[in-house]
Amino acid sequence: MELFDHPTYSTQNLLPKDGIVLFYPAIISEKQSDAYFKDLVEQIEWRHDEAVIYGKKIITRRKVAWYGEKPFSYTYSRTTKTALYWTPALKQLKEIAEQVSGETYNSCLLNLYHNGMEGMAWHSDGETELKKNGAIASISLGAERKFSFRHKLTKEKVDLILPNGSLLVMKDVTQTFWQHSLPVSKRVQQARINLTFRTIDLNP
Repeated sequence: MELFDHPTYSTQNLLPKDGIVLFYPAIISEKQSDAYFKDLVEQIEWRHDEAVIYGKKIITRRKVAWYGEKPFSYTYSRTTKTALYWTPALKQLKEIAEQVSGETYNSCLLNLYHNGMEGMAWHSDGETELKKNGAIASISLGAERKFSFRHKLTKEKVDLILPNGSLLVMKDVTQTFWQHSLPVSKRVQQARINLTFRTIDLNP
C-alpha cells in the first residue's frame, strides 16, 4: 500500500448539480499502480461479461470479475454474479479507497479493457442490491482513458481523463440524475483495469 504523503486531499465536486463526484488524480504511485495491475491480471478470475439485450445473450470483449467480503449476488444487464472472496491485492486497494474517500465498501466489480476499442455505454449504477445513494469508488490502473457524465434530464456533459493510479468517487444522488460512460478510443492501445468498490445493502 503506497499512498502519497498527503494526509488530506483537496478536491471539489465535478458535477454542476444533482449529485457529487470527487476526483483524486494520484492516490497510488505509478510504480505501485503497475505492480497492482500485474497482480490483478494474473490473480483475478476474469470472465467475459454477459448481458441479455432484447432477449438475446451478448458476450462482451471486455472481461469482468465480482469480489467481496461475502458471496454476494449482484444482478445487472439481466445476469447474476456471485462474489468471490477478496484477494490480498484487492483488499489493500479497498483499504486505500476507504482511507481516501472516508467511505466503506464490501464488494468490488472489476473490468478489464484490453485496449481503447473496448468501452462502456451510457448507464447508471442503480441496481437494487446496492446501498441507495451509497458511494462508489472507482480506481483506474493501466491505460489513461476518457470518462464522461451526462445528466438524464438536461443532457449536460462532464468529461475528464482518468490516469493510472487515480480514484473517482460517485455518491449522493449521482446515480439517480446522471449516467456515465467510458467512450471507445482508437488511440489507446494499452489495457486498463477499473475497480469499482461498492456497498451491497445487507438490510434492503
